[in-house]
Amino acid sequence: MAESKRNLNTRNLTTIVCAAILIGTEVFGLAFAAGWAIAGIFELGAAVQYGLMAVFSAAGLYVMAKFVQMADKVEPIRG
Repeated sequence: MAESKRNLNTRNLTTIVCAAILIGTEVFGLAFAAGWAIAGIFELGAAVQYGLMAVFSAAGLYVMAKFVQMADKVEPIRG
């Protein structure tokens, strides 16, 4: 059977992409700042500092993926 083609909703796509850029900048800025601050407060060294930044960035990536999924439910990109 042929699948029905659904049109790309560029307005919703633009909204989601712009919001993801804005929120992503804040989330990853927070991840880097938190890793730097925690390592600095407890004098953990550069290696732990970068490790904390990586862990917080991975958590931020998960948050961003969930945000985009939820935003697509509210403002569907296709449809």
